[in-house]
Amino acid sequence: MKKISVIGAGASGLMAAYAAGKNGNRVIVHEKNEKAGKKIYITGKGRCNVTNDTTPEGFLENIVRNAKFMTGCAHTFSPERMMRFLEEGGLALKVERGNRVFPISDKASDVTKCLERYCVGAGVSFHYGEEVLALERNAGGGFTIRTAKTQYEADAVIVCTGGISYPATGSTGDGYAFADKFGLKVNKLIPALCGIVCEMSEIQSLQGLTLKNVRITAKNVQKEVGSFFGEMLFTHFGVSGPIVLSLSSLLNTTEDFSSIDLRIDFKPALDAETLDRRILRDFEKYKNKQIQNAVVDLLPKSLILPVLRQAGIAPDLPIHSCSKKVRRQLVETIKAFKLAAVSLRPIEEGIVTAGGVDVRQINPKTMECRSIPGLYFCGEVLDVDAFTGGFNLQIAFSTGFCAGNSV
Repeated sequence: MKKISVIGAGASGLMAAYAAGKNGNRVIVHEKNEKAGKKIYITGKGRCNVTNDTTPEGFLENIVRNAKFMTGCAHTFSPERMMRFLEEGGLALKVERGNRVFPISDKASDVTKCLERYCVGAGVSFHYGEEVLALERNAGGGFTIRTAKTQYEADAVIVCTGGISYPATGSTGDGYAFADKFGLKVNKLIPALCGIVCEMSEIQSLQGLTLKNVRITAKNVQKEVGSFFGEMLFTHFGVSGPIVLSLSSLLNTTEDFSSIDLRIDFKPALDAETLDRRILRDFEKYKNKQIQNAVVDLLPKSLILPVLRQAGIAPDLPIHSCSKKVRRQLVETIKAFKLAAVSLRPIEEGIVTAGGVDVRQINPKTMECRSIPGLYFCGEVLDVDAFTGGFNLQIAFSTGFCAGNSV
């Protein structure tokens, strides 16, 4: 029987602890918070988008950085296996738009409780309110884990401390400090899945507006960076929402946002010609009105003036004075409304942290550090991140299982 210390009781830590415990190891989880899964509680707006009902290949396609590193564990502990694992543990699941998987109860706490039950059944011991202050490698093998209260000896240590996003959940970068002390490379930490800050003068009036079935596209010097279809919203700082969050993960290495051409297609289901015909029908319907009152069926009320302003069309222009050129300007603006991107929101607001422990130092099958036997890293502390849709939690579960199963 090996003595295993797991640092952190988040998604990857709980899975790693269970996997290590089921194999007959003596497992202790050190958690600085008063309970497990503190970040799990806030995922999916408190509902917890626990994974995505997709194949290992579909999972890998949604990983932004280092998908190749994840190939082995994506097949070892796939999304399908995660769903089966939770259901066998008594957690009923449902699948929503985009194959997003949630507990039927819509309670993130039920996900944590299920994982805790597995851990207790595997003999895992939890030490809450116990922050690990130092992690040392012993000359004769094994590790010493020092906390404010005491110290522990372990044959192996699994670091599951998360990133530095949402520090109130306890993710304050401890794992990066441990890695750095052992001489491991930690890649630059940058925000992922966060809002995009925009110049607000033209969109100030749109705060609070939520749009569904739109497309946002970013280009850098005419080269497309990314394009996503779905839901977004305007905020006090710019834009956010699922498609914006995913796009941000492709923009987070951008140093000069003035080079980014950011556009929204408000009517992606209609090509320009079809949209023009639709506008003509509306103009006929409202032929005795001004243009600002003739597009009320086409656009949300708060969006009308910003669109007309960007199109260079006077809001009080009578419909009988609308030329083909005016319609073309309107179509072009509706299909490519320009946003002036300034930056991303701070890393503390990112749903996940991009960057982290360089995966070239980690065995992709076991999550063990190549140069330090017995030291494992998994979850968000690694330089692996994905788009929205349950993929980041699946990264945590897949890497956590492989680490715990390998000690």
